[in-house]
Amino acid sequence: MVRFRRPHPEDVEQLLLNAKLRDELEPFFDESLQILDSGRVPIRVENEFLTAILAWERAPVLPIAQWFTPTLAPPRSDQLSADELHELLWDIIQKLASRRIYLDFTDHLSDNELYCIVVRDILPSQEKMVDLTSHCIFFNCAESDADPDTWLRYYASEEERQGWMEETGQPLPPVECSPYPRKLPGRAL
Repeated sequence: MVRFRRPHPEDVEQLLLNAKLRDELEPFFDESLQILDSGRVPIRVENEFLTAILAWERAPVLPIAQWFTPTLAPPRSDQLSADELHELLWDIIQKLASRRIYLDFTDHLSDNELYCIVVRDILPSQEKMVDLTSHCIFFNCAESDADPDTWLRYYASEEERQGWMEETGQPLPPVECSPYPRKLPGRAL
C-alpha cells in the first residue's frame, strides 16, 4: 500500500508564491535565475531570493537625496556654524541609516570634510532604491585604491599593511589613532 503525505499548508503557500514570483520575473529572466536550481534549496529560501531579485529589478534608480521626503538638500558647509554643521551632519547620517545607507571609515575626516563628502558625493549618487531589509549600501570614505596612505595609516590591519608593502615595495606610513573617532550607525552583522 502506498501512503501519500499530505502537504503542509505552508508548503502549498510557498509553492504558490514561488509560481507567482517566477511569473512576475519572466520579463527579467537572465542567468541569475538560471543558477537557481529548484529543489536544491528549501522553497522558502528560493522565494526569498526571487523576492530580492524582483525588488531589485523593479527598483527605481534615483539620487539618494531623493529617497527622502522632502528631498535632502542641505546647505553648503560655509553657510553653517561648526555646531550647526555637526548637528546637521548627524541628522543626515541618521536619515541615511534609516534607509540602510551606511558610511564606513570616516574617523580620519573632520565633521566639515565628512559633511562635504556626504553632500557632494553621497546624496547625488544614483542608486537603486531597493526596499528590502537585507539590502544595504555602504560608502567607503577611505578607499584604499584612491588613498592608500589614509587606509594604511588608520584602518588597515597589520596583515593588510604587510601585504600592501610586499605587493608594492613601498614603505608603510606609521599607524596612527584616528583623529575623529565616531560611533556611526551600521548594520549588525
